Amino acid sequence: MIRLLALDVDGTLTDGGVYLDGGGNEFKRFDIRDGMGLVRLRKAGVTLALISGRASRATERRARDLGIDRVHNGVGDKLPFLQKLAEELDLDAADVAYMGDDVNDLDCLRWSGLSLAPADARPEVLAVVDWVAPLGGGHGAVREAAELILRVNGETTNR
Repeated sequence: MIRLLALDVDGTLTDGGVYLDGGGNEFKRFDIRDGMGLVRLRKAGVTLALISGRASRATERRARDLGIDRVHNGVGDKLPFLQKLAEELDLDAADVAYMGDDVNDLDCLRWSGLSLAPADARPEVLAVVDWVAPLGGGHGAVREAAELILRVNGETTNR
């Protein structure tokens, strides 16, 4: 049973684009379908965490909107962080799902009990994951992963 879903953000929960205005403000595009999937998981008792290599106020805002309180921006080495989070929650690797799209996610993907990737992830990632979403990052891939986890956990799925 999956009890924790940890997500990379850029390229997984977003399309990987970062928009900057002349004042240095950052904008990201998030898919509403992904948000609904995460809300459904949270309501089903799955703990959610965002682990991003970049610090981003836009990520913090989106997490707040979705009720995700475990938001970790600017994490250089993600695996020790993910393992510490699992330990704090008294979880084994088998209880953890991780979704990522690039080479800095490989260690987390290899460690997790269920590894997931968007369709447009790097080839190195696609070669090691358990499941590839039919959609790309920021375009519903996380929703499809959420529905998979709900099925794995025996929850009824109503898209």
